[in-house]
Amino acid sequence: MQSRVITDGPSPKHVQLREVLAEMAAHELGPDAAIPSERDLMTRYDVSRSTVRKAIDSLVVDGLLHRTHGKGTFVSRPRLESRLHLASFSQDMRRRGMTPSTQLLGVRADVPPSDVAKSLGLAADAPAWRIDRVRLADGRPIALENGWYPSEPLPGLDRHDLGGSLYEIFADTYGLGIDSAEQTLWGEVADASTARRLDAPIGTALLVFRRVSAADGLPMEHVVSRYRGDRYQIHMSLGRDQLGSDRTATEGKTS
Repeated sequence: MQSRVITDGPSPKHVQLREVLAEMAAHELGPDAAIPSERDLMTRYDVSRSTVRKAIDSLVVDGLLHRTHGKGTFVSRPRLESRLHLASFSQDMRRRGMTPSTQLLGVRADVPPSDVAKSLGLAADAPAWRIDRVRLADGRPIALENGWYPSEPLPGLDRHDLGGSLYEIFADTYGLGIDSAEQTLWGEVADASTARRLDAPIGTALLVFRRVSAADGLPMEHVVSRYRGDRYQIHMSLGRDQLGSDRTATEGKTS
């Protein structure tokens, strides 16, 4: 590789080095490859350690690079991209040609919190199924799901294989096909527990989806899914509605 000369000029040195590293990551190294060491970059481009670290830090923030403690800095794999649509996680990953899998953390009947009971149309003391899962694509943790499902229309749910699509179980076993959902999206950073489940550093940016889904008007699901922001992104197609309308043109997303 022929080294680009980095000099004083209108663009700061760390910005110039950032461009060099971005080009290197995209066209020379590829996903999971280690970038040159800080000392190597200092020597190769005749820049200071602080310049190198600023350039690398900005690419880590943007998700192009990631650090592994004690090992070095590596090129990140491209983020999975999803359009907002009503489909299960398993269906979504299969469409991409990836193999979905699930780590079941727990399933039990319990009384849900009041906000969950309200969204599911349950009495204050009515039980529901609590299902916690880690969802993986090609063996890599992508999302942590914490979901609640009403017990009465789903008897014996805990006796089923919950390692795949719950939506398929609802439709095939109980005759309850999920056909609508309301979803809210926000951002968080991973706390210690979530980071451990997702095999991610503490503080990793998360995309968080809260979805309430229904089958023929019957509330069936209240789930909060925390996706690794360095491995997942969403795509939305936006259009201008008729004047006076507040409706949006997006559909609900994955579980």
